[in-house]
Parts: sequence; C-alpha cells; structure tokens
Amino acid sequence: MQQGEEEVVRITTNLVQVDAVVLDGEGKPVTDLRPDEVQIFEDGRPRKITNFSYIAESGRRGGAAAPSPSNGSTPPPFRLRPEDVRRTIALVVDDLGLSFQTVQSTRRALKKFVDEQMRPGDIVAIIRTSGGVGALQQFTSDRRQLYASIEAVRWYGTGRSGPTPFEPTDTPTPGAKGDEVDSLKAVQESFREDLSTVGTLGAIGHVVRGLRDLPGRKTVVVISDGIRVGDDADPARDTRTGRALRRLIDQAARASVVIHTMNAAGIQWFSASAADSLATHSGVGTRDALQMGELISGRAAAISARQAGLSLLAEKTGGAALQGSNDLSAGIRRLLDEGRGYYLIGYQPDGSTFDAGTGRRLFHRLSLKVTRPGRYRVRMRDGFFGVPDGEASAPRGTQRDQIVGALLSPFGASGVRVRLTSLFANDAKTGSYTRSILHVDARDLTFKEEADGWRTATFDVFTVTFDEAGNVVDQLGRTDALRVRDEAYRQVIEHGFVYNAMLPVKKPGAYQLRAVLRDQESGRVGSAGQFVEIPDLKKGRLALSGLVLNASTAGTPAAEQGQEGTQPQTDPKAGEAVRHFKTGMALRYGFVIYNARLDRDSRALRLQVQLRLFRDGQPVFNGKLQPFVLNNPRDLSRLSAGGSITLGADMPPGEYALQVTVNDLLADVSHRSASQWIDFEITK
Repeated sequence: MQQGEEEVVRITTNLVQVDAVVLDGEGKPVTDLRPDEVQIFEDGRPRKITNFSYIAESGRRGGAAAPSPSNGSTPPPFRLRPEDVRRTIALVVDDLGLSFQTVQSTRRALKKFVDEQMRPGDIVAIIRTSGGVGALQQFTSDRRQLYASIEAVRWYGTGRSGPTPFEPTDTPTPGAKGDEVDSLKAVQESFREDLSTVGTLGAIGHVVRGLRDLPGRKTVVVISDGIRVGDDADPARDTRTGRALRRLIDQAARASVVIHTMNAAGIQWFSASAADSLATHSGVGTRDALQMGELISGRAAAISARQAGLSLLAEKTGGAALQGSNDLSAGIRRLLDEGRGYYLIGYQPDGSTFDAGTGRRLFHRLSLKVTRPGRYRVRMRDGFFGVPDGEASAPRGTQRDQIVGALLSPFGASGVRVRLTSLFANDAKTGSYTRSILHVDARDLTFKEEADGWRTATFDVFTVTFDEAGNVVDQLGRTDALRVRDEAYRQVIEHGFVYNAMLPVKKPGAYQLRAVLRDQESGRVGSAGQFVEIPDLKKGRLALSGLVLNASTAGTPAAEQGQEGTQPQTDPKAGEAVRHFKTGMALRYGFVIYNARLDRDSRALRLQVQLRLFRDGQPVFNGKLQPFVLNNPRDLSRLSAGGSITLGADMPPGEYALQVTVNDLLADVSHRSASQWIDFEITK
C-alpha cells in the first residue's frame, strides 16, 4: 500500500484510528490477520472495527546506504521531498540519564548507525533530551549534520547519572547522625531523579509533537541508562511522573509515533569495586559478606527499576524495549527492523469517549485481542485523551504558526518557491562568515497594480540560525517590497530574484540556517534550510570554503585552475543561486583552500584535488587526483581555486551534487583531507 491519507493515525469524534504490530509466539510478525480475527477494546469495552488494513513498510524502504568514498570524505545527501521519505527516525539520546561511561559507547553506536545503517529515503535526527528549542529542525539526510549532532553528545553532569551507571557506594562510619544524613541524601536524590525523569519525558514529548506533521509512521529510539518511575508505573496515578507519562502516550498516539527504548548501560557487573567505600564496626574498608550482599542486591534493584521504566515507556507507546545488550549499534538496527509492517485499525467511538459537556480530558485505555488460535504478542499504544485532534493541538492558521511551522519543518514549505544557498568563507580582516543566497520565484508572489504600470509585491522575510545544540544564535525578521514595471517586471516573473546576506560567525561549529518568506497578500509561505559547518581555522588544519557553481554554454573558455571567482552568466537559471543546467554546459566551480602546508625546504605545496559527481546520493563519476597548480596567490593561507567540468549528453535529468576533495600530502594523516559539495539539477 502506498503512503497516503489512509495511513495517518487519527483521533476524532467520528473515528479513532490506531496502529499495532502483532507478533507470533516466536516473535515473527503476523501479516495476514482478518478483521474478524481481531477485537479492539476501549476502557475494557469492545468496539466495532470499521477500518482495517495492513501497511507493509518493507515495500517502501530504501536500498543500501551510499558507499563512503575511499578518501574518507562524507558523501553528499540529495534533496528529499516528503514523498521520497521511507523512514523517519529520531534517535533521542537521554543525556539527562546517561553516565559518562555510557556516553562514549553511545557516541560510537550513533556514528556506526550513520556510517552503515542509513539508507536513501531516511531522514534522521539525533536529539539530546537536554537540547534547545531548535532540535526539531535537525531532521536531515545530511550525514555531516548528524556527525555534528553526535559530537555534541556529552555527559550532562547535573543529570541523574554519574561517571558510571552506578554511583560508588559510601557507607558512613557509624555515628550519631549517620542515619539522618543517609535519609536526607536519599530524599534529595529521589527528588532530583524525579525532576530529571519528568524532563526526559517532556523532551521526548517535544520530539513527538514535532514529528506529527512528518509523513508516514515515525520511529523514536530512546537511548538511556534507565528511567526510574518507581510507584508511578501505573500511568493513571496522579503524580508528576504519571501525568508526564500520560501526556507522552497521548502525543505518540496522535502523531503516529512508535517509541522504542534501549538500555545504554548494557550488561552490568553489580559487585563492589575499588571506587566503593564499605565500612563496618570491625574497621573502615572491611568488606564482609553481609555488606557485599546488600551492595549486589541494591544495585540489582536499581538497574531493575530503571529498566522497568524503559520497558513501560515502550510498552505504553507501541514499541519494543531492548535490555542487556552491550552492542548498541546492533540494538539500534534490531529496533528499527521491529516495525516493518503494522495494522491500521479504526472504530467509531460513542458519546462517552469525548465528554463535550464537562470538557474533562479523560484518559481512555486501549487494548487489542487476537482471536485466531495460537500465542500472540501485540504492540500498540496504551490509550489517548478524550479530546479530538483539532482541539488537542494549538491552532495553526495564524501568521505566526505558519512561519514557525515552516522554520521547524525539515522540508521546505512550497507555497512560495525559494532556494537557499549558504556558503562558508573567511576573510583576513573580518574573519569567518556565511554568505547566504536566497532565490525567490516571483510567480508565487502577489503583485498589486499601481499607477504608471508599476507593480508591487510585499512580503515578510525571516531568517534563523541554530547551533549544533538546537539553540537559536541569530534571528532576523523584516518586511520588504519589490516594485517593478515593464521589462524589469517580465524579467522578475521569468527568472525570479535573489536576496544576498552576509553573516559574521564568531564561533566555529555546525549551524543550520533557515529562511522563510511569506507573501502578505495571499499568506503563502515558502521556506528552505541548509547546514553549514564553520571550521576553526586557528587550529591550522586544512579547510575549504563553500563551493560557488555556475555554468556557461559549451565552447566558452573554462576557468583555469587557480583563477579566483567565476564569470558572469547570461542564463540566470544557470547561475549560482538556482543551478539548473543542461547537458553540454561547462560547469564552473570556485572555492578557497585554507591552511595549506608548505614544504620546509622547497617552500612548495603538495595539494591534490579530486572531483566526484553524485546522483540521488549514489556516485556516478569519480575524477582522478590532480595536482593543484599555484597561480600567483596574494595570500598563501587563502588559495583561490577553481576549474570546470562538462556535463555529458548521456547524463539523465535529475538532481546531482558536485563534491570537491583536497588532500594535503604535507599535513598529518588525520587532517590531510577536506571536502565540500554543492547540489545542482540537470534539466531537459
């Protein structure tokens, strides 16, 4: 079945629709159930099934991941549209509940996932529970951005987990106030862990809400040392944790999100270690059998309670819980393979489900029973609040809602067609900066006719820059007007127009730039975003500026390597803002090489340049390594470079990316290579 309207999980006054995975006694998916072999219950009362279908996700999954180049550079992504998405995956790193020890293994597993398990058609976000408000814009197919997110995963010292999954045991020397101190410490630790747990559940809920408008059935994998819910294991309990858990269950149901959980601590050794301090009446540091037993028992109970919390979260939201695995990468793969297909089941609720009279938000329990003979296990969400979807979410029709939604969506809003190109560069005087080029399709704007043939379009432009933690580091909003007539108007309608912006960047790091344009007259919105990495040039490592790319017709002299800048173009669509080319054109590219090394004796460079072309994320051309030719540079620390490549007549129309990689044979092995890429399109 193709992805479409019927796949959306809905909760309305006329239809409650949920998704469920059914496994047999051996844990294999059951795909051939009939409607008469299933019963669904709301608050223990059977409901008549009105909609029933099986969605086979395996038919929509992408192929293998694009192979990594032999030179170690990251392959460029290709532009994803909503209809191209096959898997939407949020890997939520619970740094509020990860120890310093497990953070390291978690980072290794995430890196392995990005390197080996991502497939074409995947959009992925790696989000920390302590992250900022911009976390949702991080859904991407760009591995560079995901690597930056992985680098941002750190031990959160004020969270609920210490240097190791277990804090060292410190048994106080017997004294007058030892018991009171112990009791106070336990209360304080319990309160801190309670607040941290609620924070974790709230952060996951934030991710789930952001996933609501993304296509298809979404998967969240929570990686944590554990979530201790204690007496709040029953979500019906009116406690802080119970209320947070109920909200999350309801949000997951409405957003069609499955939450899997994975214990990052893996298999633990509960016995005492040198870090533990055990004291008895017979002397400080003496470990007797009784104390050792208490230690092992206490640690076993602690990990059991934390694993129970992870299991509960997965169970109540239709996911699976993976416990006791020391191979986190294999665990991620296993959990993502859990939901290759699912049943979509709907029923018509009665009047008691939605209490319009009192407005009470009652939580309704859901359960599913398979009547076919045999042993079955069902994974589905535990329930939902008795509020229709339209009332459960904030209204989205206001100007602010349109702009915020467009800023946070991983897909560009297409009401006004815009294209954003953001390039890193560095100047000796001003330092690092980004140059952003926003191309606007003027046909999507509303022009008002005025006297003397003038036409005016008024629009709002908003730009936001997020750092690697999802925090807003820069934002700008302005209202502007475009006033043209006669030939200028015809040119703008045919070719569009370009906004240029220069933004100084003080701090190196990974940034996401988002731009939104809203036509005031019609309310149509367009948005685009781009990842930009700002290297720390002060470290003296090899780096490249962003690529400038345009084209000329065949036969025009190509830019020689080492030539600075690019030549003006007669076709605006073949310029650096739009980059729509035809076969037979010569693509001109330009960039700057920073921090190239000089041979101590000969004062010569030993740089190599390689070009690669990708189509839909797969390599279609691998150029040979070519020596870089030095051409009278003004500044040896900033070497202007460029060249050209002709598009062959056998290249089919589609989306492509050009990648330039530079190797410095004089640099140390770990920092010898740098690359940049830029996307373009071949049109008929």
